[in-house]
Amino acid sequence: MYDLIIENGLIYDGKGNKPFKADIAISNKKIAKIGVIEEDCKQRIDADGKIVTPGFVDIHTHYDGQATWDPYLRPSTYHGVTTVVMGNCGVGFSPCKPDQRDWLIGLMEGVEDIPGTALHEGIDWEWESFPEYLDALEKKPFAIDVGTQIPHGAVRAYVMGERGINHEIATPEEIGEMKKIVQEAIKAGAYGFSTSRTEKHNDVNGNLTPSITADKDELVEIAKSLGEINQGVLQGISDFYDFDSEFDIFKTMSKESGRPISITVEQQDARPEWWLQLLDGIEEAQNEGVNMYGQVPPRATGILMGLTATLNPFRFHPSYMEIADLPLEERVKIMNTSEFREKLMKEQGVSINPLVDEIVNSFGKMFKLGEPANYEPDPKDSFESLAETSNMTAAEIAYQAMLEKDGRALIYHPLFNYQPGDLSLVEKMLKHPYTISGLGDAGAHCGAISDASFPTTLVQHWSRDRNRGEKLPLEIVIKMQTSETANLLGINDRGVIEEGFKADINIIDYEGLTLHEPEIVNDLPAGGRRLVQKASGYDYTIVSGEVAFIKGEATGALNGRLIRNS
Repeated sequence: MYDLIIENGLIYDGKGNKPFKADIAISNKKIAKIGVIEEDCKQRIDADGKIVTPGFVDIHTHYDGQATWDPYLRPSTYHGVTTVVMGNCGVGFSPCKPDQRDWLIGLMEGVEDIPGTALHEGIDWEWESFPEYLDALEKKPFAIDVGTQIPHGAVRAYVMGERGINHEIATPEEIGEMKKIVQEAIKAGAYGFSTSRTEKHNDVNGNLTPSITADKDELVEIAKSLGEINQGVLQGISDFYDFDSEFDIFKTMSKESGRPISITVEQQDARPEWWLQLLDGIEEAQNEGVNMYGQVPPRATGILMGLTATLNPFRFHPSYMEIADLPLEERVKIMNTSEFREKLMKEQGVSINPLVDEIVNSFGKMFKLGEPANYEPDPKDSFESLAETSNMTAAEIAYQAMLEKDGRALIYHPLFNYQPGDLSLVEKMLKHPYTISGLGDAGAHCGAISDASFPTTLVQHWSRDRNRGEKLPLEIVIKMQTSETANLLGINDRGVIEEGFKADINIIDYEGLTLHEPEIVNDLPAGGRRLVQKASGYDYTIVSGEVAFIKGEATGALNGRLIRNS
């Protein structure tokens, strides 16, 4: 007798093949049979009219703290994700000496916009070494599977102390100790090593992440520690200001270690062509036998603004700063008065830094997000364009938009990957032969970004709803976030619907799949705030052969676990 049979579904196997109709039988947490199944079972699900896919594998998350207190790993599990991998971008919480805990929290808070109060309250710190961190996670209950990477920032601080935090060059002895720690982590089950070399990553006090000035010798030697045991992957991000030098570091890391590496690829308006140079370099490296990939997003990297978010267009205007800490209801009441509005409109915002200044002042790239959420808005709908045919200024339109929904409405600012005013650049990224879908940053950027919903964007927007460019075949977008992501990290027991593979499965109402507008909730430890975005259409999400979520709601099944590289 089978544990579960899924009947009559249209199966997308995760390998990019055309869909086919069949039943799926599950026993002992694995797919036991595919075809016409007449045997008996303990539970039966009729998937007629639905699509059946492997569970989604998200390789770029920041649940390093949240995984210690939240078994359901929201918001990823609203979007069909059954496996997450954290420890990206060189930040995380292990290894960690007791006197470095506050610093690591400050680094995570600054880099990934996760409230420090929530991290202080939620993390139980049952570890110092990375193997101890894995052992602590292994004791936690999970609804989905969780994998880890070891972060460069934590390793550097652990070995070098203040010298590492303050960007001093590591000695050969220190590099040797870092290699030992990283190799120990990989042997214990970490899936890889991550590093950050971008000026966008600062701690809560504005200090650059410790790994940004690590030299080539340090990075290549650490990478070689993975090669020595022939395990693990590498992940990195850089600004690539000195393109040749920076690219050479990442390429050499992969070449000398023989291990795969993925690096962030995004288009930035200030350097609109460098992403093409990066993809060309990756393709050239692949042609030379170097296993390099670009990690790319399925939509623009966009900032969400509003009265409930971290930023809004008037956040740094003197009058708004005076009321910024008031409860939302009180702020809305004040902002609805003509006196306050007129005063604010006459003011100039205080300059913070070039990036923030650009975000809050670029009305030509601000849009109502809407319900359902629209991530490929037409430039004619920007606040600046709307002002051209209105008796209101762009600033006044933004002001009015923020006050909708009792002050809970959100403004969308596509920051990266949107220079043409559509997703044509993202389309090229996704179609490139050596790119991997990722960069959702689930668990992070709690007050400004809500990209944990990338899996839903791939299915809904790219295969069904896109009307401002070409669509992608559904079987391909499923493959992008199942077998492709799983295989990159060497998680080879999932990501496809095939007999003998792990029974992580989504049953999706494809026609009804809808990505809703994000909302701010205060459900982190200590009342911490975060953006949460839900979706309709995920009828069932099955983890290890048991239904874990029905229409987005948890059943209470906790069949997930820490997974270890082996």
